[in-house]
Amino acid sequence: MHQVTVMTRDGCHACDDAISDVRRICAELGIAWSAEDVDADGELRAEYGDRVPVILIDGVEHGFWRVEEERFRRALAR
Repeated sequence: MHQVTVMTRDGCHACDDAISDVRRICAELGIAWSAEDVDADGELRAEYGDRVPVILIDGVEHGFWRVEEERFRRALAR
């Protein structure tokens, strides 16, 4: 089973959109997901801060700025 994480920050409208998409898709597929605020950790901010939202699948970067739904679903089907 996959684990999805959305790297996000407060006040990011693109992050809100990505979370909405991830929440909907993961609920349909029965896959756990979480959100993590990059500004809560200096290392996360350095790694992801310029590209939020960043979507990770099983700890590996899948994409950033928006959810490409078909590609995201294919990755979760593997």
